Amino acid sequence: MQSVKIGILGLGTVGSGTVSVLKRNAREIIRRAGRDIEISVAADKDLQSPKNCDLSGIKLTDDAFSVVNDPDIQIVVELIGGTGVAKELVSKAIENGKHVVTANKALIAMHGNELFALAQEKGVTIAFEAAVAGGIPIIKAMREGLAGNRIEWLAGIINGTGNFILTEMRDKGRDFADVLAEAQALGYAEADPTFDVEGIDAAHKLTIMASIAFGIPLQFYSAYTEGISKIAQEDVQYAAELGYRIKHLGIAKKTDRGVELRVHPTLIPHRRLIANVNGVMNAVVVKGDAVGPTLYYGAGAGSEATASAVVADIVDVVRALTTDPENRVPHLAFQPDALKDTPILPIAEVVTSYYLRIHSEDKPGVLANITRILSEQGINIESILQKQPEEHEGLIPIIMLTQPVLEKNMDEAIAQIEALGTVTAPVMRIRMETLG
Repeated sequence: MQSVKIGILGLGTVGSGTVSVLKRNAREIIRRAGRDIEISVAADKDLQSPKNCDLSGIKLTDDAFSVVNDPDIQIVVELIGGTGVAKELVSKAIENGKHVVTANKALIAMHGNELFALAQEKGVTIAFEAAVAGGIPIIKAMREGLAGNRIEWLAGIINGTGNFILTEMRDKGRDFADVLAEAQALGYAEADPTFDVEGIDAAHKLTIMASIAFGIPLQFYSAYTEGISKIAQEDVQYAAELGYRIKHLGIAKKTDRGVELRVHPTLIPHRRLIANVNGVMNAVVVKGDAVGPTLYYGAGAGSEATASAVVADIVDVVRALTTDPENRVPHLAFQPDALKDTPILPIAEVVTSYYLRIHSEDKPGVLANITRILSEQGINIESILQKQPEEHEGLIPIIMLTQPVLEKNMDEAIAQIEALGTVTAPVMRIRMETLG
């Protein structure tokens, strides 16, 4: 049987890893795919700089469009990233009747609906396992392994940079800015770390997982996103005293009122397995009605970890080359005409518990005023820590955990608390999840 010719776009970290894995494990891959997979051509805008892979036998070009227009190429592997030229290349490849494998989470989260519709029309597949959680096969697990379940919720540590920062803050007592600088020096964070620390990267990935979990169109712009840059060392310490750890989670839940789609710092009980995922590792918990909670853990980034997912997608596409397009696994798990446009709830309509840190002057009646305001908004207090006045400033840190409440009620309560003359700084609010 003739070999399947693929073209790789981008020879950076993941592209080089993909070449290495395909070459090193060629025999195993042929046994699994049933056909030889040949890297016919690879495109990169900078062919002069050294690449971390063996490129012998591969035609090289700096013209990516020549690859997607090559009639001999059956599978285009897009590893450029971004939503500009990458979208043009993927669209052109699909129009030319080529299957696409991509690790581009932003492209799928923001333009997936359009690209999947085009792929459906042309009878080709877009495979994107590597777009979420690196080497963890979470897309396949939800789309195929959990196909018999009604998925109720999922929660994931899906950005290694943020998890590294929070782990260092907890284990070594360091401040956010200090750890961020180290993450940049180690190459975990970009020079502009916004996508990582403010949750945008995680929101791209969460958008994709939620669509697969609940059978809804991709709705990235409806996701609530909050970063970790305001987390202070004292919050990490107080959380530990109360039996919790702070993790930057992507959470999607199906409720009677709609779908929750949110990324934010979250207190979770320290005994949960996901609370003990440290450093740059990723993990996702998926709760199915039949199977219960399942945990998926592994490397969320890196050259060969991500390449593992890219190559698995290539094998899947090769296996399906001769199948009827109507009988392939749907891109978003549900048949395209069965997707439901379920509303995404605004964050004000989400119900959750809260950690509150309030800095107040050391005066009589302060706690009584705060608890009165919370009570008027229907907010019940689960526990309180009242610390000694802070050195030099004479301020009392008051830490509270609340029972579940509608976010807009908490917004109103916080506004009233901050208006008290004795409260000297904005209230720190972190949402809580038991993940039980």
